[in-house]
Amino acid sequence: MKNILIAFAIIIANFTIEAQVKTPQASPRATISQTVGLTDVEINYSRPSARGRAVFGDLVPFGKVWRTGANENTTISFSDDVIIDGKTLKKGKYALYTNPKIESWDIIFYKTTDNWGNPAEWNEANVVLKATVKPETLSKKVETFTLGISNLDNNFAFLELYWENSYAALKFEVPTQKTATANIEKALAGPTAGDYFSAAQFLFQSNGDITKARTYVDKALDMNQDKPFYYYRLKSLIQAKQGDKKGAIETAKVSLAAAEIAKNQDYVKMNKESIAEWSKK
Repeated sequence: MKNILIAFAIIIANFTIEAQVKTPQASPRATISQTVGLTDVEINYSRPSARGRAVFGDLVPFGKVWRTGANENTTISFSDDVIIDGKTLKKGKYALYTNPKIESWDIIFYKTTDNWGNPAEWNEANVVLKATVKPETLSKKVETFTLGISNLDNNFAFLELYWENSYAALKFEVPTQKTATANIEKALAGPTAGDYFSAAQFLFQSNGDITKARTYVDKALDMNQDKPFYYYRLKSLIQAKQGDKKGAIETAKVSLAAAEIAKNQDYVKMNKESIAEWSKK
């Protein structure tokens, strides 16, 4: 029995050593995060190297859809809708494919992002947007495939692709003016109901000015047409802290009724417990 345990321990130890061995990836992963104007753009991809091989027209055939990198999908995400070639690409995450040709490249944004390389079956319905760009020839060879976001402007940037002696760039426009204007108008319009609620919650939880907390939660309720049950819950707690248990009970009952409609059992339970506690003589 002792020999069996020793042998088992040796096997486990060897497995642990093997599991800890790390070697470089042939096509290492890379992440690019870039803010363009007020829009966040992120690219995740694997970077193959030429290693003496001819790339375009050979390793990457002309006229065929290419995974635009190596291994799992190359993906690109936008935090806002962007405009590409006069067409709107909705905010979100896409697989990035290309179709390199001698005279032009197709840049393709594909809906599904869980493919390993090219999809097992290409589905044109998943092509959200396709744009064509003219490639340029580089005077200096690029050994490792490279994606980038360059030539930044508040309103646009370029998605760039480099490998071997080829360079291609796709312009995309971001809604900076629209977003900035909306932010300005929101700020100038003053605090929202959510702002007042957050302020009241902070003052209550941090033992701050309870009178201000009551004023803020009342403003939050006045400004929010939906009158959320958690707003009333906070108001009841503030009222109880102020010593107004009768008012706290009435408010808690309103919160309870709304929580029951919303089927939020946590708030139902908390309100019932508070009403019972505050009702004690």
